[in-house]
Amino acid sequence: MGGLLAAFAMMWGAGPKALAQAPIIRLDGTRVTTAQANAVILRAMQEARVPGLGVVIFNHGAIAYANTFGERDVADHKPFTQDTVVTAASLTKPVFAVLVLQLVEQGALDLDRPIVGYLPRPLGEYGRYQDLAADARSRQITLRMLLDHTSGLPNWRWLTDDSKLRIYYTPGSRFAYSGEGIDLAQLVVETVTGRPVTDLMRERVFQPLRMTRTSIIWQPQFEDDYANGYDERGKSLGPQRRNKPDAAGGLQTTLHDYALFVQAVLRGKLLNGKSTAQMLAPQIRITSAHEFPTLAAETTLTNDSIRLSYGLGWGLYWSPRGEVFFKEGNDEGWRNYVACFVAPGSGILIMTNSSNGEDVYAPLLENLISDTYTPYEWERFKRAGKARN
Repeated sequence: MGGLLAAFAMMWGAGPKALAQAPIIRLDGTRVTTAQANAVILRAMQEARVPGLGVVIFNHGAIAYANTFGERDVADHKPFTQDTVVTAASLTKPVFAVLVLQLVEQGALDLDRPIVGYLPRPLGEYGRYQDLAADARSRQITLRMLLDHTSGLPNWRWLTDDSKLRIYYTPGSRFAYSGEGIDLAQLVVETVTGRPVTDLMRERVFQPLRMTRTSIIWQPQFEDDYANGYDERGKSLGPQRRNKPDAAGGLQTTLHDYALFVQAVLRGKLLNGKSTAQMLAPQIRITSAHEFPTLAAETTLTNDSIRLSYGLGWGLYWSPRGEVFFKEGNDEGWRNYVACFVAPGSGILIMTNSSNGEDVYAPLLENLISDTYTPYEWERFKRAGKARN
């Protein structure tokens, strides 16, 4: 065992909730012991050069395995624990989708009503959206389109040539992942309720699930155990102490807390049956060759066999084991991933504090839960044993 791997091995299980756990039941019925799972994770971390990582595996809708490895702060050798606060990045979006659907259940919102009907002023009169003032297509956009990424908006305006916000295609006509769309939905939610999304998420999602170390903005209590993010070369980027709520990517949470959220989705705990079914129902089939860049015109039939689609807040596909919902959470210094198989109640949550983190996905998915179905090419992830294109 190399020096780096030995150092990781000394720190695995640092979280207070690490338990002596029963074997993991993989999708193919085979079993993986805790020791075998730890060895797979440590090796993947070493090869990808990921400083800190946490993994939760679900069997039958329950947590079958939960453990953390490595360091949240490399310079001071502070261990990555299950209570270490990390940036969830776009894993924020499914949490926000649940909040929106709760408001739909209560009759406060309608997924198919144009959002301009919820705003007291024309959309173009709001400072962030003045670029859309002359585009009549903005009056077609609905909350459904914002949650399933068919609004026609770019991922982020600052990624475009002139940093102006535009609608690039007819709303509802095709999938193109959009953080801008989620932030627009946040404006609608806060306008209708008259309350900040920070409070709404805390009261409706975090408190009911006892996610005590989770918030969409930085909290003082996070200072006792938080992770630094690290770039591809291992340079510390520090934590993200955000003070403005961002429903598209601002969630600060822990491995333990986000596992409670994923488990609640698997068990249908936060929504009624109709809403849960709608959230995990295909809203739009995906024909884009890749998820990013979002506005690329290239299409493919490759993913037709798995019915690659988007639901409300979650990506979807079908496997021999049934429907799968999945989500990436990427930001500079952070890589997180969730994939859950609905019928067996099996899945995995991976959270890392490294821009190299996605390179552990394939070995963990394939070895720990026998998931060989993930659309790696579409998500631009490295396959186990294969170089990235």
